[in-house]
Amino acid sequence: MASGSEDLPSLGDPAAPDNRPARLAVGVVGTGRVGPALGAALQLAGHRVVAASGVSDASRRRAEALLPGVRLVTPPQVSAAADLLLLTVPDDALADLVRGLAETGAIRPGQIVAHTSGAHGTAILEPAARAGALPLALHPAMTFTGTSVDVARLAGCPFGVTAPQEFRPVAEALVVEMGGEPEWVPEEVRPLYHTALAHGSNHLVTLVAQAMELLADAGVAEPGRMLGPLLGAALDNTLRSGDAALTGPVARGDAGTVARHVAELTRRQSPQILDSYLAMARATADRALANGMLKAEAAEPLLDVLSTEESPR
Repeated sequence: MASGSEDLPSLGDPAAPDNRPARLAVGVVGTGRVGPALGAALQLAGHRVVAASGVSDASRRRAEALLPGVRLVTPPQVSAAADLLLLTVPDDALADLVRGLAETGAIRPGQIVAHTSGAHGTAILEPAARAGALPLALHPAMTFTGTSVDVARLAGCPFGVTAPQEFRPVAEALVVEMGGEPEWVPEEVRPLYHTALAHGSNHLVTLVAQAMELLADAGVAEPGRMLGPLLGAALDNTLRSGDAALTGPVARGDAGTVARHVAELTRRQSPQILDSYLAMARATADRALANGMLKAEAAEPLLDVLSTEESPR
């Protein structure tokens, strides 16, 4: 494995206008929603995407839209052309891809090999590191649409970065050039880091979609428009104040109101939404109890309503 500052590409200081970093030939393996956007951002910073790899028709269309003129070839061919090899494939495909590229000699000493998986650090890149590559884990903490809007959204986007100490300057320079802000995540807590992000972002989508469904059933013509100001304020307050932002019938201990909610979801035969409501309400009650917002005497009847055995199904 390459080591020591003498092996690092000289990327310079991307913030200094008179000190442009060395330009890299970039290869993107995986042209789903993430890869083309990061490739486009690197091109805006002056690097050059020389090759990409995509399988589905949709991924090829994304590559053509965000990386026009870039040739689409096989992963080994992408690697052969690249100083910076960006692996933007699904989490479960990453290990086999890295191992296969290393075993076929597609990885070369001094090459930067970076993946964008939130769930993994640099351990998964060990086959590439043994071949002399510089392993980096650069995870943009953002949801992607697969369109050009993603490139603009990278401005100020936090990146969860894991890298060997000697390669940190390279990782930081690349993230800053893409418009992001590096947040250093130790290898051993990478799974916890990703769990937190998935729990917050993915489950938020489910929660909001369920709320929109109920509003539509209640006759609201534009559920998103009604929820937008409320959810925006709730998110902002929570990011600023944590549990102190809790409001609503559960935090107040209004067992009667919560019982009516449960009865309505049961009557409308919405078992999936009912299960979500009960689970989130119990978690909310626990947090409100822990921070003293909900008093024990008010919590007892509330928790009775929320218990699986007592709640009507």
